[in-house]
Order: sequence, then C-alpha cells, then structure tokens
Amino acid sequence: MKPTYFTISEANAMLPIVKLELEKLQAIKQEFREKYEQLRQLKAYHREYGVVSEEGDPYFTLECEMDFLQVEGNTLLQSFELKGVQLKDLDTGLIDFPAMIDGEEVLLCWRQGEERVEHYHGLYDGFAGRKRLSGD
Repeated sequence: MKPTYFTISEANAMLPIVKLELEKLQAIKQEFREKYEQLRQLKAYHREYGVVSEEGDPYFTLECEMDFLQVEGNTLLQSFELKGVQLKDLDTGLIDFPAMIDGEEVLLCWRQGEERVEHYHGLYDGFAGRKRLSGD
C-alpha cells in the first residue's frame, strides 16, 4: 500500500478532526481505567468476603462496558490509520503526518495544545529531533 503524504496545509486542515478524535480517545482511555479499577476492587472485595449475588454475574455489567469502550477505542485508532495519520503518544497527544520535504520522507509533528503543525522530524529521529518548519 502506497503511503499517504501530507502537505503542511493538508495536515493543518486535518487538525480539527484529529483533535476531536484524540480527545475522545483520551476520554475513553480514562473511563476504561476507572472501570478497570472498579472491577479490580469488586473482585478483591468478593475474594475477601465472598460473592453474595442473586442477580447473576456481579462483573457482567462492568466487563460489558469495558468491552464496549475497547471497541470504541479501536474504532478511533483505525480512523487514524485510515487517514494516514500516526498516533505516537496518546497521553501527550503526539501526532505525526507523513510528508515529503525536499524529496526526503519526514514526519510533520504536532502535539496537543499546539495551534498548528509547525514542526517536523526525520523518520527515525522522534520527538527529540523536531525542527521548525520554514513555511507552507
């Protein structure tokens, strides 16, 4: 499959939807962590005091909610992939857009909180190798 390359303008035009999906994914991750902790505590309680439930599996609802969150999260991750956008770090909101600059493959680099795409780095340089773009 041929890689998708973005111009600086295209990457910046993509930011509103990328920001929205990133925020949704971060919220899903947080909610999943909370549900996981609830489930862990519930199981620990039942190990300690025994399971007293006449309503069936006491973990079913939490596990179903976690499964749904996982499906939602995977759908958003797939959305990034289908756009050709690379999610590098969910927690810091680090996103790369494959691009060509002066005939060289690079990654346009954006981090959550930045106004627009203004940096790039080589394919193997990572965030530490970020350089400022000279313009559109």
